[in-house]
Amino acid sequence: MRVEQLEYLAAVTRLGSFRRAAEELHLSQPALSETLRNLERELGVDLLERTRLGARISSGGRELLPHIAEVLDAVSRLRQAADEQQNVSRMLRLGTVNAATATLLAPAIREFRAAHPSTQVEVVAARQDGIQRRLSDGRFDLGLVSYLLDDEPPPGLHTIELLRGRPVVCIRPDSPLASLKTVTVTDLLTQPMIAMRSGYVIHRYLHRLLNGRTPSHSYSADGAEMGKLMVAEGLGAAVLPDYSVHGDPLERSGTITYRPLTDDITELRVMIQRRHTQAIPTAARDLHAILVRRASVPRTR
Repeated sequence: MRVEQLEYLAAVTRLGSFRRAAEELHLSQPALSETLRNLERELGVDLLERTRLGARISSGGRELLPHIAEVLDAVSRLRQAADEQQNVSRMLRLGTVNAATATLLAPAIREFRAAHPSTQVEVVAARQDGIQRRLSDGRFDLGLVSYLLDDEPPPGLHTIELLRGRPVVCIRPDSPLASLKTVTVTDLLTQPMIAMRSGYVIHRYLHRLLNGRTPSHSYSADGAEMGKLMVAEGLGAAVLPDYSVHGDPLERSGTITYRPLTDDITELRVMIQRRHTQAIPTAARDLHAILVRRASVPRTR
């Protein structure tokens, strides 16, 4: 039995609907229903009466409701006490695929530190699957991951879209590609290429874009930040999300620039993810809110 199962049951009971509860919890309705079915099987009690009009607590569930409320109240008090105890020196851990690290995450952390000067923030660069695994088991508080527009986030994590953009070709201003308004795949293949390692959404996108064609020479980078540094050193061109390049210190200083890809309408998204839970540490909640607010501010191009 997991605390989340009891929280889900409480939400369905309060709202009287699987659909409304699933929306509030940011879960799919089938995932919510299956989770509560597992709880009923474990307890050996039909906790809910399901009808076409909604759901309500069953008579058996009503008898257990006071005990469930006691458990949830105790868990809430425990989380609050732990949060208060660690408020002075707590370590907040955030995993990121390095998408928009310099343009969104760094300014957000700067703002966060002004409000939480005693809270340490550990930013860990990792691939998407590793971030989501460590979010699920509690080793990360927050995660920044990238998706193609038609990708579906996992139902087990609370997910909010922060940024949406397009792939662009990141180059030095003295690159032959800088004289072009847009870059074709053929143009791109004339230059050494800095590609992201497997496990990054850009790796998957580039594989689809090239469709079996290969550059004359290529390097492999672990994330957008390393890719931009390699571009700045003149090692080649990199395909990156525009929100990772526009506003980056290297771009503002004129060390790197970018060009759109010809006839490409692919959209990429940066999402912030955390575990589904009613009570999250104050520090994580505040950094989450700062990132969401900063991402909603229009960015000039």
